[in-house]
Amino acid sequence: MNSPEKTFNTCDLCDERKGQAGDALRVLPPVFRDFGARTAFSGEAVTVKCFEDNSLVKAAVDSPGQGRVLVVDGGGSLRRALLGGNLGRAAERNGWAGVVIDGCVRDVAELATYAIGIRALASMPLPTEKRNEGQRDVPVTIQGVPVRPGDWIVADADGTLVLSQPPQ
Repeated sequence: MNSPEKTFNTCDLCDERKGQAGDALRVLPPVFRDFGARTAFSGEAVTVKCFEDNSLVKAAVDSPGQGRVLVVDGGGSLRRALLGGNLGRAAERNGWAGVVIDGCVRDVAELATYAIGIRALASMPLPTEKRNEGQRDVPVTIQGVPVRPGDWIVADADGTLVLSQPPQ
């Protein structure tokens, strides 16, 4: 697993991998905002697909993160927050390097104090409904970009990458 302190430069990785065939390098659109205290993070992707129900997000961040990055396909919903202060604290405490959410977060001031990377589209004070719906460890699509469990996420001030192989 990747160490939570290990960071990579996204521009350098793009330069190194730009000629590779297939989906070795994918770049998320620049629509995400930083909400955690760490703006640079990387790790192996763990995926959750859910829509306005964060039951599986909670289950994931309550488990050992081992320096991985939780990638949440929230369908781009701007109507409910999939991560808030309590879940952000759990992610930090359990060793997640970061969380990337195609959706919203809440408790923004609290999230900014946690030593993990948190990227989401926006803030929204409304919590989700708890219906225990969704899927974990399945391929997801984040803003049109495919992410599979086991891909690598690398994020810094320049953007967020999805790599099919770990960076060196």
